[in-house]
This record gives sequence, structure tokens and C-alpha cells, in this order.
Amino acid sequence: MSTKLYCLVGRVTGDLLSWKGRVLVHEDKAELEYLFPANRVVELPSIYAEDLTMPLKFHPDMEAVQFPLAEHMDQFRKR
Repeated sequence: MSTKLYCLVGRVTGDLLSWKGRVLVHEDKAELEYLFPANRVVELPSIYAEDLTMPLKFHPDMEAVQFPLAEHMDQFRKR
């Protein structure tokens, strides 16, 4: 993986957050911090191969979120 990837750390467990056994990752640390302000964001440890990760944008609960956030901030405004 050439691009740095970031992941979320669970508040209670201290484990990297995952879905179906794959660590959720994202390329933009600031976007993760914005979307999940209660969680710590860390760089993905190098021990995780790409096949053990899942880009956050592919998680079913994130399908309504448009990336990059800076270009789509209107999605967070109340309608």
C-alpha cells in the first residue's frame, strides 16, 4: 500500500474497529476525525495486509456519505 491509511480505535476495547473481520480504513485522517469525533484515529499498522482491510466508504452504513467531505459538506446540513 503506497498511500497512508488510517483507522479507528474502539473507545472501550482499544482494538481497531472492523467489520466482518476486516479493519475499516480511510485515506484522510481529518475526515475520520470529523465523522467519528469520539474515537481515536491512528495510522494503520504495517502488519495489516490490504486483504485484511475494508475502505470505510464501502461499509453499508456509509453508502449515503459522499467523499471527499470538503466537496460535499452540504450533505451534513439539516434539510
